[in-house]
Amino acid sequence: MTDAVAPGALPADALALDPVVVGVVLAMAAVTYATKASGLWFLGRVDLSERTEAGLDVLPGAVVVAFVAPALANGGVPEWTAAAATVVVARKTGNLLASLAVGVAVVLAVRSVV
Repeated sequence: MTDAVAPGALPADALALDPVVVGVVLAMAAVTYATKASGLWFLGRVDLSERTEAGLDVLPGAVVVAFVAPALANGGVPEWTAAAATVVVARKTGNLLASLAVGVAVVLAVRSVV
């Protein structure tokens, strides 16, 4: 007798967790945490120059630009409109979450129209 599965249904073991996969994910999480924690630990014990501190302060903005610039370069009207709306909201409110929400809403709205 074969184990028949109804059309559209998942086999009984389809959602089972493979212990090797779980182990690999946990190991990657531990290595990621150790990397971040050791960096914070190290920077807490080193005297940084003002120039280095200034560079670290602007680093998150540089990372955002590194992600956004290619999307804008390859994007069209929806992306550019959303970017403009995001900048306006960020300048007026200074609220990152509001800026992000407006950007996502604008790009979705313009894509549905264009």
